[in-house]
Amino acid sequence: MPELDHDALNRLVGKMLDDLGGAFSVPTVRIGFRLGLFNELHRDGPMTSEELAGRLGLAPRYIREWTLAQAANGYISHEAGRFWLSPEQSMLFANPDSPVFMAGAFDLAAAMIDGESKVEQGFRTGEGVAWGDSAGCLFCAVGAFFRPAYVNAICQAWLPALDGMVARLQERALVADVGCGVGFSTLLMAKEYPNSHFVGYDFHAPSIEQASAHAVHHGLADRVRFETVAAKEIADRDFDLVTMFDCLHDMGDPLGCASHMRRLLKADGLWMLVEPIAADDPTGALSSPVTRLFYNASTMICVPTSLAQEVGAALGAQAGEKQLTALIREAGFSSTRRAAEGPFSMVLEARP
Repeated sequence: MPELDHDALNRLVGKMLDDLGGAFSVPTVRIGFRLGLFNELHRDGPMTSEELAGRLGLAPRYIREWTLAQAANGYISHEAGRFWLSPEQSMLFANPDSPVFMAGAFDLAAAMIDGESKVEQGFRTGEGVAWGDSAGCLFCAVGAFFRPAYVNAICQAWLPALDGMVARLQERALVADVGCGVGFSTLLMAKEYPNSHFVGYDFHAPSIEQASAHAVHHGLADRVRFETVAAKEIADRDFDLVTMFDCLHDMGDPLGCASHMRRLLKADGLWMLVEPIAADDPTGALSSPVTRLFYNASTMICVPTSLAQEVGAALGAQAGEKQLTALIREAGFSSTRRAAEGPFSMVLEARP
């Protein structure tokens, strides 16, 4: 038995206290988003907790404890009994179009805890947990989690990185957004390229219902339609562009899906595959906070979702570019390259 290293033990305890502080903050932060507390501090701070409670018609004793909790978290600023959001804090907690807006991340953490018992049963049996079954509105949380990156990157960086695609979209293109979820990605592209037509596909009917409602709300239903269908069962053809955002690794048969994406495309079409950024060596980036997030999410969401489907390949959210590229080439695509990347995502371009 190795001798106990007390310094290492103290460091580990300190790390765990930091981690548990973050975990304990999830419910209080979610309450702050839902009740508009962060927004009020952003808009009219600095203010006392009593003033904050009065502005929103909330119970002062609860708000006093909440403001102190968020100040201890470092999520709001404080001095002499008054509280406010710094510009940096506002980016995370008050600006929904910021690339680092975190409301969806906190909802996703809560959804993973909500689904814990079902995933634990999967550990015992090897069975999966179907998408949408593990928690009350997991698909809502996932959509909200990815939305900030999509708002700030799809049209600004990812599509322009594809060879010649922006010109085609500006002129008139037909685009399939496969695994579209609640439709954020589809509608962002449709708004940016008014001459093109878009079809969003997803096998989860409640997601498609929300996506269709979003299309009507944003006045885009004349150029965007959504369809409930599994990726390998899409019957439409001759797309200029097929997009797939953060979902191939969730599919039971990613190779079969990739092969079908090739059949959907025109001969000169492109497939844009966006996947969580990952090292090719599974242990090569374990110290990265992004890798840590994705491996935990993959354990609770991505792997169970894939195992609940046919084949059950369970690529996981950290498959890596090398493995994905090999899969794309096996599916019959002639070439693939990394077209772009961001702090959370890598963008692969594949040609038939």
